[in-house]
Amino acid sequence: MNTPSHAILNLVVFNQQLRNQASHAIFIGAILPDVPIFLFYFLMKFVYRLPSREIWSEAYYQPFWQVIISTFHSIPLALIGLIIAHFFNWKVIEIGFSSMVLHSLLDLPVHNNDAHRHFFPFSNYRFISPISYWDRNHYGGIVAFVEISLVLVASIYLFPTMRSPFTKGLLIATNLFYGYAYLRFYLKDAIP
Repeated sequence: MNTPSHAILNLVVFNQQLRNQASHAIFIGAILPDVPIFLFYFLMKFVYRLPSREIWSEAYYQPFWQVIISTFHSIPLALIGLIIAHFFNWKVIEIGFSSMVLHSLLDLPVHNNDAHRHFFPFSNYRFISPISYWDRNHYGGIVAFVEISLVLVASIYLFPTMRSPFTKGLLIATNLFYGYAYLRFYLKDAIP
């Protein structure tokens, strides 16, 4: 899934009371697993100046980066963090780890050849889903439409609960960007 989708859908999953008390923890937990991927891309694109094709077909699969990405997407490691936070009664941190687990669970069914090792370091198993959130060869257009639809419904639900104009603006901007991106990448051939 796309990172903003994780943030919006994770906020919906947690109840209003938790959103009011720990929305930052939910948000950070929702995006944290993807942060190493953003850092990786920035480094490869702007420091090493690699072309996008080489970044995603070769550099991304280097063992060093795979270990870092797998660590941040690891369900067992996030659960261990959640248990430790629960033991010490660190509620906000516990919510953050719960949000990380939810991120990984939402990623599991929508990654094909780019599947993460969600059980790392205890297993190198990758669930290779028959569908992908982006790859047209694996129903990417359909999965992207479902993702965008879920985000839109979640945004409509969340909008009245958002307290600041800034967060409301982010919600609107994310949905407008998703709509544009979907039209641009998946329906471009259908538009004359």
